[in-house]
Amino acid sequence: MMNDNMLLHRLKEEMHSGLKGGIYHVTQIKLCYNSNRIEGSRLTEDQTRYIYETNTVAMEKEKIVNVDDIIETVNHFACFRYLLQSIDKKLNENIIKNFHKLLKTGTSDSQKEWFAVGEYKKRENMVGNKETTLVENVPAEMKKLIEHYLKHEDHSFNEVIDFHYNFESIHPFQDGNGRAGRLILFRECLRNNIVPFIIEDDHKLFYYRGLKEYAGEKGFLRDTCLSAQDVYKAYLDYFSIEY
Repeated sequence: MMNDNMLLHRLKEEMHSGLKGGIYHVTQIKLCYNSNRIEGSRLTEDQTRYIYETNTVAMEKEKIVNVDDIIETVNHFACFRYLLQSIDKKLNENIIKNFHKLLKTGTSDSQKEWFAVGEYKKRENMVGNKETTLVENVPAEMKKLIEHYLKHEDHSFNEVIDFHYNFESIHPFQDGNGRAGRLILFRECLRNNIVPFIIEDDHKLFYYRGLKEYAGEKGFLRDTCLSAQDVYKAYLDYFSIEY
């Protein structure tokens, strides 16, 4: 099925060739900027682009930039490369943990003894005012989530969204769950011949509302994702990529 995926083929081709200005280039910048920005990064989209294109940071006079924002930007680019390199494999715990490891390596969090880079959380955490899965239950809940997801060979748009909601509800890592979850979301859409999408920072309140209300009303999150999908379809149309 993935053999007929023109977008996947193009992304891999442009990654290996180092082509500039194509769909791979655009996706790297847009996905990285928006996903990090949702989580509080202060880097602008232009700064994200400069880091990707020139490995330098463009700073305004007397503007302070958090070093972790820069590190996590570079790390996110590596995460997307890994996403494409691992896409032939079914989703599993190692892939999920590797996303977290790649994202958080070298950050100030990684220097904390209790912060488990590439491993499940060691301390309880919350999402807003919502409790998440207790530390001792995370391994079993993640195993159950993945096993349930893999009962089917192919997955629909709604099944991928369901997985994303359940992953974020478990919140298996100490930090970085949103970014890891959105990388998985993009990966699983791409793997299942579903047009992937990027949740933009401008829509984060709709995204958060969708996650918050999902147990009782799935439409909010699904509509936010469908809207984001329309934006990505416009990029595909521009680059003449069939979907």
